[in-house]
Amino acid sequence: QRRSLAPSQLAKRKAGDEDEEEEEDWQPPPSRKRQKAAGEAEGGECYRSPFRKPLAQLTNRPHCLDSSQHEAFIRSILSKPFKVPIPNYKGPLGLRSLGVKRAGLRAPLHDPFEEGALVLYEPPVLSAHDQLKIDKDKVPVHVVVDPVLSRVLRPHQREGVKFLWDCVTSRRIPGSHGCIMADEMGLGKTLQCITLMWTLLRQSPDCKPEIEKAMVVSPSSLVRNWYNEVEKWLGGRIQPLAIDGGSKEEIDRKLVGFMNQRGLRVPSPILIISYETFRLHAEVLQKGSVGLVICDEGHRLKNSENQTYQALNSLNTPRRVLISGTPIQNDLLEYFSLVHFVNSGILGTAQEFKRHFEMPILKGRDADASEAERHKGEERLKELISVVNRCLIRRTSDILSKYLPVKIEQVVCCRLTPLQTELYKNFLKQAKPVEELKEGKISVSSLSSITSLKKLCNHPALIYDKCVEEEEGFMGALGLFPSGYSTKSVEPQLSGKMLVLDYILAVTKSTSNDKVVLVSNYTQTLDLFEKLCRSRRYLYVRLDGTMSIKKRAKIVERFNSPSSPEFIFMLSSKAGGCGLNLIGANRLVMFDPDWNPANDEQAMARVWRDGQKKMCYIYRLLSTGTIEEKIFQRQTHKKALSSCVVDEEQDVERHFSLGELKELFTLNETTTSDTHDKIKCRRCVNGHQVRPPPAGSDCTSDLSQWQHCADKRGLQDSVLKAAWDAAVTFAFHHHSHEEQRGIP
Repeated sequence: QRRSLAPSQLAKRKAGDEDEEEEEDWQPPPSRKRQKAAGEAEGGECYRSPFRKPLAQLTNRPHCLDSSQHEAFIRSILSKPFKVPIPNYKGPLGLRSLGVKRAGLRAPLHDPFEEGALVLYEPPVLSAHDQLKIDKDKVPVHVVVDPVLSRVLRPHQREGVKFLWDCVTSRRIPGSHGCIMADEMGLGKTLQCITLMWTLLRQSPDCKPEIEKAMVVSPSSLVRNWYNEVEKWLGGRIQPLAIDGGSKEEIDRKLVGFMNQRGLRVPSPILIISYETFRLHAEVLQKGSVGLVICDEGHRLKNSENQTYQALNSLNTPRRVLISGTPIQNDLLEYFSLVHFVNSGILGTAQEFKRHFEMPILKGRDADASEAERHKGEERLKELISVVNRCLIRRTSDILSKYLPVKIEQVVCCRLTPLQTELYKNFLKQAKPVEELKEGKISVSSLSSITSLKKLCNHPALIYDKCVEEEEGFMGALGLFPSGYSTKSVEPQLSGKMLVLDYILAVTKSTSNDKVVLVSNYTQTLDLFEKLCRSRRYLYVRLDGTMSIKKRAKIVERFNSPSSPEFIFMLSSKAGGCGLNLIGANRLVMFDPDWNPANDEQAMARVWRDGQKKMCYIYRLLSTGTIEEKIFQRQTHKKALSSCVVDEEQDVERHFSLGELKELFTLNETTTSDTHDKIKCRRCVNGHQVRPPPAGSDCTSDLSQWQHCADKRGLQDSVLKAAWDAAVTFAFHHHSHEEQRGIP
């Protein structure tokens, strides 16, 4: 009987101990599969395929993983070390977790040992013994200015930032936290103060911010400028709050929100506000505290009796910085007001100051003072200066000559036209202002006479209405005007200064791509400028007191753009003379002088400042032999401390003797320059400069700052040379880089 050779049957037979001899009788030739199966069977191995899975019992229950196995798997994932996701990263991995406070010694915010680092505070060096004893959480750290700012600061600005920081942190004068930044215009006072604010808001030796909030109070025309400067230097690192308009409710809401901010990271830590808005909303700001207040154009606070001063003084902040490019140097009470505001008590009370400083100094400078009084006055003056200089820093614009292009400042004397001369003489005969001065007092009518003469020097059109109404001094003057005269159009040929200005603008426009700033104290004069520009088809913009603050910032920005088509920027010195940056222009015409030289200096500094790339020309126009030359002489006169700088014409009587007051109301028709005649200049022969002033000589007297006296042959400016024949009689000029460039 044939037996099955199936592997299962063979296994059964082997298990049943069947006779092995019968199995060996006959076997068919094995196939390859059977040979393999037989070999496996003989070896005693499993016949199932290693790839075959055993069948599982079918049930309706879901299969569940072992929870311990799952937890172990998750832990193995989370325990993997962090890898820096940067290709070929070689730096240290560190052991610090994100969001966890670093253990160990405290560190400064910026590296104090980096090249060019500006270190404001360096902690004392500790011995090894002291390091073991000191509390790790109280170790002071370096205070280092943010490299973003320190890289752009010039040497004098780095020095200024260090001075400011030392003052407001009471390291310069213990117990006092204020100072006066009195650098001249164009030296970067704004940048230095922004650096100070940013440093105080972010760091201190105690490894935390020194202050939470800061406030900048400025003239309304500079609010937007401060905002732009913060954006320029700090980018998006901080979001200042600038308030330059809006309803009372809206402004109050913003100020309440600002004052309620607390914590290490205040959303808007800097408030920029105008003096006017601050005064109106002072009650809101006085309810809380502010870490630092900066007062731009701080000479506004020279009178401690005005409301703005009192409102700011009642603000709850010890740290106060006062910025003024033209600090008051000649009035002791104004000195006291400014210093008392930033550092209350440093000079005592007002009564103590008057008794200890003012009275002895003024007595010592009196012409009839005894030798003892004079000596005591000098001692008290030195003492006062030594106290004030501890909290006042002042650098002159001479520093700028290293960084800015050449500036040529020229005083141009312009002859009156025949019409102006006749009107001037007619006024002096009729008004008789000298007779009002018999008692040495200047009356209201005398002040009015000064204003009338100044306007007449600008252009007869400015006093035309008075001639029509035949006011005092102008009776019968209407017949002197040309027949058919009308104020609707400007006639430059009727004014010497307007004639010279017309030439300057025409030559500049036709020979260069320079832009011009025109400055005047009178809006009526700006009206004449507008008529002249329209008749000559010059594109222009105008800024005076009627323009809104927002619009001012926009037109300044547009004018400074190289692509803007405007040729002329008209500026009222009262409205926009302070702080504006007009580097889009490189020529400036000061059309009329001001009693206060600070006003003129402020206005003339608008173009020669940081960012200017072209040579600058400043033209100061004066009418020859008139009251304008007397004003200029008063500006340039080097007065002693007791001789004050006047701000308003109402103060004229305090600073002029009776003889000087009478001199105001005279007209010198024969001179080319009354100013040049007065100084008896020894460097000129017949009105021509032939040699420099003798060494050690004071022959140039009050004009020592003017390096050259010149007629047409001595001019360096081709524009003024072309305009000379119009009406120019004489000029003084000063070169900003004379010493550095070796210009003769």
